[in-house]
Amino acid sequence: MAMKRRDVLLSGSGVAAALAVGAMTAVAPAAGQSPQAPPRWQREADVVVIGSGATGLPAAIVAREAGASVILVEAEKDIGGHAITSGGNVPLGGGTSVQKKYGIEDSPDLLFRDLTDWSVVEPNGFPDYRYNDREIIRAFADNSAPTFEWLVAHGVIFVDKAPDDFGGTSVGNSVPREMHSAVMDWPMVQTGKPADPMIQKMLSSGNGLMRPLEAVAKKAGVQLLLEHRMTAIYREQPTSGRVIGIAVANNGKILNVGANKAVIIATGGSTGNINFRRMFDPRLTEEYCGLSGMPWSNQDASGELAAMAIGASLWGLYNQTGEFGSNLTKPGTIGSQYGYVNLKWMPGSPVFDRARASGLSVANWQDVILVNMLGKRFYDETGPQFTANDYNSIKPYTQGSYLNAKNIKYNPNNFIDAAMAGIGDGHNGGGPIWAIFDADAVVREKWDPNPPNVDTKAGFFFSADTLRDLAAKIKMQYQRVPMPPDNLEQTVARYNSFVDSGADEDFGKPKPLHKIEKPPFYAAWATPVVHDTRAGLRINAKCQVVDMKGEVIPGLYCGGESAGGFSQHGLARAACQGYIAGRNAAAENQHRASAG
Repeated sequence: MAMKRRDVLLSGSGVAAALAVGAMTAVAPAAGQSPQAPPRWQREADVVVIGSGATGLPAAIVAREAGASVILVEAEKDIGGHAITSGGNVPLGGGTSVQKKYGIEDSPDLLFRDLTDWSVVEPNGFPDYRYNDREIIRAFADNSAPTFEWLVAHGVIFVDKAPDDFGGTSVGNSVPREMHSAVMDWPMVQTGKPADPMIQKMLSSGNGLMRPLEAVAKKAGVQLLLEHRMTAIYREQPTSGRVIGIAVANNGKILNVGANKAVIIATGGSTGNINFRRMFDPRLTEEYCGLSGMPWSNQDASGELAAMAIGASLWGLYNQTGEFGSNLTKPGTIGSQYGYVNLKWMPGSPVFDRARASGLSVANWQDVILVNMLGKRFYDETGPQFTANDYNSIKPYTQGSYLNAKNIKYNPNNFIDAAMAGIGDGHNGGGPIWAIFDADAVVREKWDPNPPNVDTKAGFFFSADTLRDLAAKIKMQYQRVPMPPDNLEQTVARYNSFVDSGADEDFGKPKPLHKIEKPPFYAAWATPVVHDTRAGLRINAKCQVVDMKGEVIPGLYCGGESAGGFSQHGLARAACQGYIAGRNAAAENQHRASAG
């Protein structure tokens, strides 16, 4: 493909000097402030993509292969966003080649009906699909199978097996659709090295999705600017006219990047922005710091805030607060800040200096009790987190029948709510949750309760020879009140009595099995984890961003976790919407990305 002159990265001493002058004169707008168009661009392309995750890389490649010049800006030191840290589960259906290979009859219409079925509810009564935007789901259903074939054609290798229901979150009840990208020989971000060659074709990992796309993007001529953090989106006028470019921060300077056709927001959501996420749920205060995907990448709501500053609307907010799926999860590991169940940072990872500890994986929740800041139990420790609909979750199932909800066995499964209930001190957040266990539990679980498995330095893990001393040691930034030693001693004594009697009289834990009595005693961070974003900017079927008047903002697109209207977690909607956005952005009529 012939490269246009403007595609080539600017270089040379004269250009460098001009960039330095432009950078020094550019001023980043304050958060939430409508930005003024800049006097000049230091970079320019037809399409500018913000974020290199599961939405951004497909969008950039599709736009580039459609003939547009593309600049992709990424805030972090490496590509991939949350997607590269994921389990690589990709529920694309609607009649993929793999579904056909294994005799699974699916279609865009069946997928659409599945993902808009009002009658599907979880055991706690919350609906998975009732508040999905029909226009957005129709576009996803029609483009789901083409996106899968596009990924395969662009080097993504999927585990050679029939689609299944492993890892699916609100992906439809009728047929299996879940596929898994194989890690192959790409070094894993979790460990810094490739997986064992014996399992590379069978191990599902986000690395197997993102690294092939990175290679394709570079080969296609996408200009990738790492450590360039978007700070503003420019329109011709602060809140009117076309979108004409963005501002990015790099090494303390602000650069202006012009977009001759369009800007695509692929910044990945808002879980890491405390005040933004609290618009949906006031309980999500600062102690919910164990965000999935961090510290590889943050979901800082930057795309949403920049778009809102120029008039964009939010959309589909119920899906963020609905108690289904993996928006909030029970911790899978304890004793470290980042306890997401599907991600464990290991020494050797390029971000382990920030992760600080791997955490202890809990094989059996009978081996610990969970207490709040006051040292009191609050729920059955073996209780589940929120569930989500998947293939055959409801049997028998008839699309759109009220009997689907009627036949569900009600089970409130509100472990998360109990953990976030707080201690009655007037604060919105529930505060830290601590897993309490003893030396015998360490043996049963085969744990090594020492760094780098646990984080003692930052206060996410404590040990002592007595329960009283353990309670006194628990001091860290999120423990807003001291834990009363008497409370912890009484809690453990009462629990031990339940082991003797065989019945948990307080919370119904099934036959408590193990006393907590052999020193040393341990307290490990076990606070719920904020996982994914299911609400964001309003988009239409073309992934164009829509304003508060219901009108398209010309030249602005969005997809993935920064977009609203879609309850499904993860990689499939991100990749599909990147595919849609890239195609439509490249088809925009070119306009001169002038400023003033």
